[in-house]
Amino acid sequence: MLVKTYSAGLMGLGVVTVTIETNTNPGVMLRVSGLADTAVKESFDRIKAALKNIGYKMPVAEITVNLSPADIKKEGSGYDLSMAIGILGASGKVMSDMLGDYMMVGELGLDGTLRPVRGVLPLSIKARSDKFKGLIVPKENAREAAVVNNLDVYGMESLIDVVRFFNGEKYNPTVVDTRKEFYESQSHFDLDFADVRGQENVKRALEVAAAGGHNLIMIGPPGSGKSMLAKRLPSILPPLTLAESLETTQIYSVAGKMQCDSSLISQRPFRSPHHSISQVALVGGGSTPRPGEISLAHNGVLFCDELPEFSRVALEVMRQPLEDRTITISRAKYTIEFPCSFMFVASMNPCPCGYYGDPTHHCVCTPGQIQRYVNKISGPLLDRIDIQCEITPVPFEDISITRQGEPSEQIRARVIKAREIQEARYKEVKGVHCNAQMNERMIHRYAEPDEAGLNLLRRAMEKLNLSARAYSRILKVARTIADLEGSDNVTTYHLAEAISYRSLDRGDWAERGL
Repeated sequence: MLVKTYSAGLMGLGVVTVTIETNTNPGVMLRVSGLADTAVKESFDRIKAALKNIGYKMPVAEITVNLSPADIKKEGSGYDLSMAIGILGASGKVMSDMLGDYMMVGELGLDGTLRPVRGVLPLSIKARSDKFKGLIVPKENAREAAVVNNLDVYGMESLIDVVRFFNGEKYNPTVVDTRKEFYESQSHFDLDFADVRGQENVKRALEVAAAGGHNLIMIGPPGSGKSMLAKRLPSILPPLTLAESLETTQIYSVAGKMQCDSSLISQRPFRSPHHSISQVALVGGGSTPRPGEISLAHNGVLFCDELPEFSRVALEVMRQPLEDRTITISRAKYTIEFPCSFMFVASMNPCPCGYYGDPTHHCVCTPGQIQRYVNKISGPLLDRIDIQCEITPVPFEDISITRQGEPSEQIRARVIKAREIQEARYKEVKGVHCNAQMNERMIHRYAEPDEAGLNLLRRAMEKLNLSARAYSRILKVARTIADLEGSDNVTTYHLAEAISYRSLDRGDWAERGL
């Protein structure tokens, strides 16, 4: 008897519907075809034990299972449920008239329980687009899958529940309205800028970066508050839109980073990888393609603390994703594209010992050591960082004050207002939502200064020894500063502040004090 059941496989963020054809003939043999990996082939062992423990037996027959399309590799344990139901259907233990209406995914335990799998959100989107009546998933994945509307999602605890469902027992689909929960959690942050004493110039730089989506690097001695400030950056970023949340949640779902019984990611990601991270872990890939840290930071922040300590290869591989906001991973057997539109925020010490320019500590580094340390960050990578902010230790007078600083809520309100101006300005341009994403033509259209501003910029580039690559970055940042002020035009005041954020472009780093 031939029975067809349906599951799905992940290809990056894409999903391929997999038809599982199960056929039984007289004989004693188990066979699986369709480019199945080891985890799929081992499904028979799990299915055999699960059937026995729920009161069924593996049929004594020649069982052939084909996973179509046969030219795409099938990986993982998510096909267990669909294969088990196919075997029961082919042996007459499950009514087969409804099997074609449902997509099924789930790993089987030996006792018949259903265990969660990764990638359920994109699978549910695919099930809806393929016009399936419903999706059957493990109970722990039900909230995540139920985010997709116009699709019945059934969260099952055990294989026996699925058998009873197809044999006529009524089950109500899982219905989760996450919208209220989604919007409520967007305004709750554990970290707040109100807890930061002093560093007003750095807070201002972070506000400008958040308002325009600019990449930023902070340079300062240990203990000056670089990491503390960076970790509070998400609290002033604009809230995620529902579309951005769905896109981010899909990435985390495919990566297997979603917590059980979770639905939508409601706050912008903040990823802070250790400096020992490998190239593959940073950008993604592997034998089974998974998103890397840059994709997990999509629509959020990627923070690299102690940037010069990262391997040169890992840093250089980020150059193209920072520009294109997508990463294409090409291997012999596959080519996968992951989105990675993130704010790149980094911090570093000014020298190997960390105390160059610190008024309270003596630096023991030579000018050559300082220059070599700074040069660990290549010019092309530095070219993609719009704001370079110097940070000094907080004086005792600022640390000891009892009053709190400006809270994140107030800063965030200004950032949101500036982002709304940018959204309106670029509403006709696909893929551009903030000033950091402007191309050269848009810079000349929206950020071109007047004659006085051009003269200021010319003098700054000559006197401060700024490189030509800093020109467009300065104009982008100046446009953001103007948006924060509610100004239609970029003035010399806005340009002057933007120029002050180009510390590392100056050629005398090792010869001057901070």
